[in-house]
Amino acid sequence: MVYTDAIGTQHQADPNARIVSLVPSITELLCDLGLAPQLVGRTGFCIHPADLVRDIPKVGGTKDVNIEKIRQLAPTHLVVNIDENEEETADLLAEFIPNIIVTHPLGPQDNLALARLLGGVFCREEAAARWCADFEAEYAALQASPKGPPQTMLYVIWQDPWMTISPDTYIARMLAEIGWQVPDLGDVRYPQFRWSPELVQGIDGVLLSSEPYRFTEAHVHALEQQIGKPVLLVDGEMLSWYGSRALPGLRYLRQLARE
Repeated sequence: MVYTDAIGTQHQADPNARIVSLVPSITELLCDLGLAPQLVGRTGFCIHPADLVRDIPKVGGTKDVNIEKIRQLAPTHLVVNIDENEEETADLLAEFIPNIIVTHPLGPQDNLALARLLGGVFCREEAAARWCADFEAEYAALQASPKGPPQTMLYVIWQDPWMTISPDTYIARMLAEIGWQVPDLGDVRYPQFRWSPELVQGIDGVLLSSEPYRFTEAHVHALEQQIGKPVLLVDGEMLSWYGSRALPGLRYLRQLARE
């Protein structure tokens, strides 16, 4: 059986794969599928689960990758993501890694295909099936939970310059599950913006993410004073990490809807 990744590349199952993951959220999912012993490399941002990734060699960041270190690890498979990793880096690594698995979840239910892809390629189908069953149960609970009124929320990921997300992102589609939409500020997936009366007038509130920029409650207080709209500090991992974090992420959405 073959398994097809996000760009249409087909992969054969390989129970003996040596895996390098350049995607923090997927590193966690691979570990949860029982594949930690086959992970030979990870980024410094792959921090979950801490007890399992501690002994996996680091190979740089998601974008500043140490090519030669990866070469020495002799992986058979590389897992990358369209949003998080550079295409040029993947192309360089493809010169000596036989199998490049490209991922690109765009909404919460894409986690099912992601788990089945990785479970299939790395021969963890039963573990992937159990994970998918847990996900479907959490998703059903979210759908059955009461929703608040629709709101337009500006989800902020960076300061200096200020940056947000477009509707065409995983985070935006997570928020849409509880009836929250993000303003459309153009064609860029992660646009820069400036505060203006027009922008503030068009939103109901602001969500400051805990990552990649480390916003704090101090930022919340200052921004509320500046714009006069509600500002909430949110857990960026719960809303932006697909894979394993999507399970508690769905529960986190239910909590946000109640708030």
